[in-house]
Amino acid sequence: MRVVSAAQMRAIDAAAVDREGEVVLMRHAGEAIARLIPRYAREGPIVAVAGAGNNGGDAFAALAALTPRLRRIAYHDPAVDGSRARIDARERARAAGVELRPFSLSLGDLGGAGLVLDGLLGVNARLPLQPHIAALVNAMNAGGAPILALDVATGCDPTTGELGDPHVRADATIALGRPKLGSFVEPGREATGDLWCAPLRMRDADADGIAGDARVLTAEEFDALRPRRDADAEKRSGGAPLIIAGSEQFPGAAVLCAWGAARLGAGYVTVAAPPAAAAALRAHLVEQVVVTYDDSDPAAAVKALLDLTNHCSAIGIGPGLGLSEAMGSIVRGVIAGTTLPVVADAGALFHLGKHLDEFARARLVLTPHAGEFARLSGRGTIAPGERLARLRAFLHEHGIVTLLKGPTTLIADRDTVHINVTGTSALATAGTGDVLTGMIATLLAQGLTPIDAARVAAYWHGRAGQLAAAERPVGVIARDVADALGRAAQVEPDGDPIRIF
Repeated sequence: MRVVSAAQMRAIDAAAVDREGEVVLMRHAGEAIARLIPRYAREGPIVAVAGAGNNGGDAFAALAALTPRLRRIAYHDPAVDGSRARIDARERARAAGVELRPFSLSLGDLGGAGLVLDGLLGVNARLPLQPHIAALVNAMNAGGAPILALDVATGCDPTTGELGDPHVRADATIALGRPKLGSFVEPGREATGDLWCAPLRMRDADADGIAGDARVLTAEEFDALRPRRDADAEKRSGGAPLIIAGSEQFPGAAVLCAWGAARLGAGYVTVAAPPAAAAALRAHLVEQVVVTYDDSDPAAAVKALLDLTNHCSAIGIGPGLGLSEAMGSIVRGVIAGTTLPVVADAGALFHLGKHLDEFARARLVLTPHAGEFARLSGRGTIAPGERLARLRAFLHEHGIVTLLKGPTTLIADRDTVHINVTGTSALATAGTGDVLTGMIATLLAQGLTPIDAARVAAYWHGRAGQLAAAERPVGVIARDVADALGRAAQVEPDGDPIRIF
């Protein structure tokens, strides 16, 4: 699903209005909002704060679609009519028994509301907020009732995620048409709450040609992309990744990487490691094959590893590798010498840092965390709010598929940034990145493109982390994440509206 800037949303909305008509679209929007309200409402009247534009019209339409048994109140500016769709929604709300009240800057009775609909600005938000809008925002926050924001929380820039002072602190947001980019990136995500989307029969393609393409996987899209094993599959056709990982000091990284590969369904996992790490690996890896190479002789090591690739279908390289010059020659020699797709993490990223231009045409996935990305990009630490722009600049320069780890993981190729919406802070523990590398290696081995392998793995890994954290509120370790991958493959079909995060 496309994630849009304000400009992209305006283009999508205009095209949909031409096809469907604005009155019809607003009625559909109201119905979608009404379906979500019971999930968040407590006892008390449903109160809408309806702005002068179509965001306010969506609030009217939602109240009109709710059961007449509920007490429904809409605060609005009686002097404003707005668009034909907004007038239609307001009059339908009036006819349905909704109490229409003029704006009161105190909104003193919001404390008793069952739910407040934030319908002030939506995608047309501009910061800083005008004083009368800011007063309404303060009143909504002070009321203490659950807040459902329509399109985007008031005070959050829909494109950049910048937050004004004040801004609505929403319990949930329902994006109308397509989710807005500002709801995903910090600090906007913290004001968004749970994010839902009502697609409203709008079309991604209507924003083609407007710069800044971003996407997000829905559960349905993840399920469609996830490889299935054929009934007549044999071991290697199920995916045969070669994992080049581990060292005497860090054998565990190779173990976790191999488990990630195997638990994602690889039929035959080969782990190549220096001799000093082999005993530890063989003690933990029963179903995977462990082979060794001479890490003191780079030329011989590269030849031995490339010979192994004749029986493999992808490579995962880097977890737990040493940082010596010899190992750097091995890493670069293998990636330069293979035609297989490769995922590079950890030690491999260290060795690729000043050589990225040599691999611009490789089928390669890089998986840095923020510190590794700072070194790879050569432009220092990522400042708050810069992750998206820095990643796009990096892809423009190098063109290599990159998965930038973080609270919101971003995956990008030269054309598109994919925003991962699964995950939990429980994944911030040693070894989970090694599991992810093994997962990407398996998906590459099963035939996914580098960008699809990276975004499917990120989504799957995040779901596994969520399941592990639900079962073990404290003390999730990387093995728990690997063990949850099978269950994490089973997703609930998308509902209406669609749950994003």
